[in-house]
Amino acid sequence: MTHTFRELVIEGVLVAPFAAYLAAALVIAFLLRPILLLVGFTKLFSNPQIAELSLYTMILCLLMHLF
Repeated sequence: MTHTFRELVIEGVLVAPFAAYLAAALVIAFLLRPILLLVGFTKLFSNPQIAELSLYTMILCLLMHLF
């Protein structure tokens, strides 16, 4: 069983699906950021930057798994 990847074509240039997933995860993470600040997400962790990076990584993995 082979998995066929759908390439993203931007002005005739084929872009790997992973690059599209990276961009989509970044947009989702930026959209979630105000909500997370509102609920106090950054106060739960001693290093909030690493927590946000971990959240971004989880979003990226979910996107790759779902699509």
